[in-house]
Amino acid sequence: MIEVSFSTQPGAEVEADTVVVGVLEDEGLAGPAPEQAAELLASGEARAAFKSLALAHAEGRRWLLVGLGSRETLTPERARVAAAAVRARARELGCRRLCWQLPGDIAAAEAAVRTALEAPSIAGAIVEGTILADYRFERFKSAAAGSEERSPAHLEALTISAPSDRSRAVEQAALVAEAVNGARELQNRPANDLTPSALADHARALGEEIEHLSVEVEGRSGLIARSMGAFAAVAQGSAAEPALITMRYEPPAEAMRGTTAAPTLGIIGKGVTFDSGGISLKPGAKMAEMKFDMSGGAAAIQATAAIARLQLPLKVIAVIGATENLPSGTAVKPGDIVRAANGKTIEVNNTDAEGRLVLADCLSHAISLGAERLVDLATLTGAVIIALGSTYSGLVSNDDELAERVLAAGAATGEIAWRLPMHEEYAELLKGTYADIDNAPEGRKAGTIIGATFLSNFVGEVPWAHLDIAGSAWDLGREYAPKHASGYGVRLLVELARSYCR
Repeated sequence: MIEVSFSTQPGAEVEADTVVVGVLEDEGLAGPAPEQAAELLASGEARAAFKSLALAHAEGRRWLLVGLGSRETLTPERARVAAAAVRARARELGCRRLCWQLPGDIAAAEAAVRTALEAPSIAGAIVEGTILADYRFERFKSAAAGSEERSPAHLEALTISAPSDRSRAVEQAALVAEAVNGARELQNRPANDLTPSALADHARALGEEIEHLSVEVEGRSGLIARSMGAFAAVAQGSAAEPALITMRYEPPAEAMRGTTAAPTLGIIGKGVTFDSGGISLKPGAKMAEMKFDMSGGAAAIQATAAIARLQLPLKVIAVIGATENLPSGTAVKPGDIVRAANGKTIEVNNTDAEGRLVLADCLSHAISLGAERLVDLATLTGAVIIALGSTYSGLVSNDDELAERVLAAGAATGEIAWRLPMHEEYAELLKGTYADIDNAPEGRKAGTIIGATFLSNFVGEVPWAHLDIAGSAWDLGREYAPKHASGYGVRLLVELARSYCR
């Protein structure tokens, strides 16, 4: 974990081996720097072009100049990207202690683009971009095993330097970014290591560590006792014990003083730790990536933990359905009919449409526990990748106000979503022949919307938003998360929770 701090001292006075100074269009260096840095700018080696980098040595340290473009375009997301570019260069230089000097008049830049973001958001974004770009999955690397020293590939310390106080933004951004990396660590673990029980153990450990956060785990017998026939049907093909993980965050009394009562937020995550497709077996190519099918569950767990650590003044109920989806003599078969916890019967016509079966019972469970707003995250359909690529997640919602909050949270954090429509004709496509609904109607029309419309059968009148993150959960392609697990959804969910606390 990187030691993150804030200082009002200029970079030359901060304990760091490398100081970062931005270069702004038509303004030059965005902060104090030695003569050698100014010479790089005069020579044209240092430029304001976004992400361009130039290096000087002076005063016993490195000075890394990074192009930030114009103030008008300096958004938090561009700050994250610039920070990631700097982190990559700093890694090549063997940097251990990095200091970022912020441009002094960030507030004016944000006013110019007429955003609702607070000035400290740029500072927080730089922290996030640095920490996310620093992440490496090393759990199974022999060189890292048993070593007490951190790899030289990692930063030891990051200091944000600015004339006015940004300490709160820096502290909170570091906490949330580490939660994102925690989700990435869960995602990257192989399915023989991260079993449903191991995911549940991770959640339990967080409950023991964090105040005001409680965790309850139920296994196969618990699913049966709760009449969760849809979830249990997916789990019956694997010898691994499934886990219904319920996390509850109850804010401390002092956090609630002077605040308006916020609705209880329900966060639901798909936690299929490996998805073979079951009897409707997936093609072998890239099946190894199906360890990422628990990405929604990882985001739900880590976001709830971050909300609890921040002690935000709202209640959160998180429900994560963890299981494997495997073919076996006991596996659910195409054509089987199962009954969900809310009483609806489901024709399982494709066992590879299993995530919606798990989520159906988890949504019902969250409502039964008192959730008043619901957001679920799932790597639900390949169709969303065809429609939106990795840039956006797909959003479907039964409530305009909640949908707008989710979209705004995504815009603020860079975890952007695109809303897709709901229409009664989609519900018609889901009507079952032998049961109430079909989990995978023929025709392959509107796959992402159909998956969400299926879930709408289990939320009743409760405001609900569904995020299909199949395109965003891994191989995101952003500088701070280019390959493998992205931790998508953690920052969005934390920002959504914050939106109810303002």
